[in-house]
Amino acid sequence: ATPDGRRAGRPISDAASPTYRQDRNGITAALLSCAKPDYKKAACGTVLNRKFTSGFFKNKTNVEKLCSLIRTYFELGGQEIQINAVSREILQDAVRHPEEYRDLMVRVSGFSAFFVQLDPAIQNDILSRTEYDA
Repeated sequence: ATPDGRRAGRPISDAASPTYRQDRNGITAALLSCAKPDYKKAACGTVLNRKFTSGFFKNKTNVEKLCSLIRTYFELGGQEIQINAVSREILQDAVRHPEEYRDLMVRVSGFSAFFVQLDPAIQNDILSRTEYDA
């Protein structure tokens, strides 16, 4: 366990991502922080996982800002970013009703998979990630 409320046995973070729900200064701060280290000695690079609601991408301005932010991330030395575009509510419903979500594909960490086929611990891990909305 750690002082921020993380319970014993729970991941400290996911790859190069900030600790779950602890990135309180938004996605810009998360990406800029992740781009700071010199990754030349990191074999196979690093990954930054981010999750957005599907509604975020319905706003053209949001998409343009995110594209600009991602370009900046790579210009500053960021290695890889993986984005899920699905709401927490849909994922929670998929846990309750897997038969209705057989084709729901998510980015795990370095690979994609059908959400309902994942081990419950991995499903909970994805549900725990910080979610950005418009």
